[in-house]
Amino acid sequence: MSKKKAVVRQDMTRWQWTWKEMKRNKVAYMMVAPYMLIFTLFTVVPVLLSVVISFTDFNLLQMPNFVFMDNYIRLFLDDDIFLIAVKNTMIFAVIVGPLSYLMSLMVAWFINELPPKIRALVTLIFYAPSISGQVYLIWGTLFSGDSYGWVNGILLDLGLITTEIQWFQDADYVMPLCIIVALWTSLGTSFLSFIAGLQGIDRSMFEAGAVDGVRNRWQELWYITLPSMKPQLMFGAIMAITSSFGFGGVVTALCGFPSVDYAAHTIMHHLDDYGGARYEVGYSSSIAVILFAIMIGANMLVKKVLSKVGQ
Repeated sequence: MSKKKAVVRQDMTRWQWTWKEMKRNKVAYMMVAPYMLIFTLFTVVPVLLSVVISFTDFNLLQMPNFVFMDNYIRLFLDDDIFLIAVKNTMIFAVIVGPLSYLMSLMVAWFINELPPKIRALVTLIFYAPSISGQVYLIWGTLFSGDSYGWVNGILLDLGLITTEIQWFQDADYVMPLCIIVALWTSLGTSFLSFIAGLQGIDRSMFEAGAVDGVRNRWQELWYITLPSMKPQLMFGAIMAITSSFGFGGVVTALCGFPSVDYAAHTIMHHLDDYGGARYEVGYSSSIAVILFAIMIGANMLVKKVLSKVGQ
């Protein structure tokens, strides 16, 4: 901001200056208004309503009855399954979130070094699992509980087992297999954003880095590549957090609902149970608020960590 603008702003209140800037850029605000209207109606308003409804006893048929903190007290003190869901969600998020994020970044970095035609083919190969709507069919076939399952068939032929293993009906195998499936499908939108970020880096920066003392590829990655693509890194982190906390559909397809001994029962499953099956909307809203708060906290933590990249 120039010195003249700074002087003008000192003579105004914050709101007066904001209103003046809005009038000056009214065309830009008119262009963004449709998106902001839709975003407000279908994202902001539902979130705020969910927070309000979480303090009520609401079943969609009768008027909401305010119960204040009763839903939250019930969640943490009288709902053992919710505590299991929180534990499973945290285990899942702590493993899948960082690993999928790092894997997407490393694979994108590797693909970026390939010739253009080969790069396009390899990108499609790595991205394909994330857009396959029937991914659970592949893993359901591989780990089928009978002798026709590929894994069981191979283990039986090798003599390593004598009876078939019920992979998705055994609590010892459910969570590890679901984590593997999640990692296998994790090269999605964030993976493409990383490739775009790598493609957009000015090559002259690497030459300048070599003059300033950057000696190897890892130093290039830390001091030049990552700082130059912080917006893509942040976007990828948000996508990784969202997918790791919201992963539930494939688990249900593979393990059923609920999973055996609630071994892969997550907060999303608990939310679907009370909101979609039991129609306890007030209680399910409190579950959604807790999940939302956890995701906001995780995003803030990631943003703080990413701010130190390249320092």
